[in-house]
Amino acid sequence: MTEPHRPTRPVSRKAQIIGGAIALAVLAGVVWLAWSLMHAPKGEGGGPGGGFGGGRRGGPASTVAVATAAQTDLPVVIEALGTVTPAATVTVRPQVSGVITQVMFREGQMVRAGQPLVQIDPRQFQMDLLQAQGALTRDEAQLASAQVTLSRYQTLLAQDSIARQEVDTQAATVKQLQGSVMADRAAVGTARLNVGYARIIAPVSGRVGLRVVDAGNYVGAGDAAGVAVITTISPIDVEFTVPQDDVPRIGARANSGAALPVIALDRTRTTTLDKGTFSTLDNVVDVGTGTVKAKARFANAGGTLFPSQFVNVRLELDTIKDAVVVPATALRQSSDGAFVWVLGQGQTVHKRKVTAGPSTTSQVSIVSGLKVGEKVITEGGDRLREGGKVQLPGQAAGRMGQGKGKGQRAGKAGEGQGGQGQGGERRRRQQAE
Repeated sequence: MTEPHRPTRPVSRKAQIIGGAIALAVLAGVVWLAWSLMHAPKGEGGGPGGGFGGGRRGGPASTVAVATAAQTDLPVVIEALGTVTPAATVTVRPQVSGVITQVMFREGQMVRAGQPLVQIDPRQFQMDLLQAQGALTRDEAQLASAQVTLSRYQTLLAQDSIARQEVDTQAATVKQLQGSVMADRAAVGTARLNVGYARIIAPVSGRVGLRVVDAGNYVGAGDAAGVAVITTISPIDVEFTVPQDDVPRIGARANSGAALPVIALDRTRTTTLDKGTFSTLDNVVDVGTGTVKAKARFANAGGTLFPSQFVNVRLELDTIKDAVVVPATALRQSSDGAFVWVLGQGQTVHKRKVTAGPSTTSQVSIVSGLKVGEKVITEGGDRLREGGKVQLPGQAAGRMGQGKGKGQRAGKAGEGQGGQGQGGERRRRQQAE
């Protein structure tokens, strides 16, 4: 069964007026929002100067970082990888054979030159010394007797009471005994040396390595392993390589008598291990690498450098006084040579050719083309064009904040207008009912 048709009530004139007013208000809000977006200031999103771009003239502004050219003393440094080498490495070997009766050092101990290390049983050598001394005493007595006899023969010969042949024979006997006495004295000296060699002492100052012998071991003269290994670690040397192109400059500075400072850094180049001075260059170029070996000496008073340790070496070759320096990231290369982007008036950039000088890991000196106080671009230079406008990071952040604020205000206005539209719709339904 179908429902009876209900006649539609005509809309009152008052409801029509209210609905038209609401529609006009919504249209006005849309027109105002479009006008705001089209007439936004340059640099904000959506406007002619906003957004991400390449810094072209009249185009979007790029965000860059800048630095100011400063005047300072710039050190000319050469960096290389080096190896710590002891000033002396000595393997202490016994010079006589025998049984070790005493070990007088500890592993890793610092010893001084002349300090006793090992004692070998000296009794055999003491007996040899006594035997040599006895032979010397005997031959000295025979020599004295022969010299007295020769003196008598010479007196008789002067009186023509003895044959000359007997005098000559006695003189030869005296010389023979003098030779025997000399040999005996050498034997006594050798025996005394052996007694001294039985007590092994440190030939140099340094650090003793791990023990290779213990008390009770028999050692022979000249054993390859020795009884101890001593490395001199204070002072200590560092060997490193430098390019052959830098050899003339280093040689000229060293020959002038200047002390070239050298810094030893750890593998991360953040901690200074010790400071020393340049010593010398090798006398040949390595044809395989095109480098020359060099050596620097360090006091190593704190023991921070250890033999065979790998370190980073920084050789300060010279210091440029009052140099114009900029960050190394500001210098760029093109087919025309080195150049920098200079920040000018109105936050526009200009390309300028420069002549670069010596540099460090973080700074580069500018010989010509740049003045102290001028601002150069250090980051964001790949997107720049001649005469393009740029903005700094702080300015970009501020404009982004302004854009967010306007967007929030526009959203709130739209929400309010939407609320008005919903309220009007509810009133029209009530009137129709």
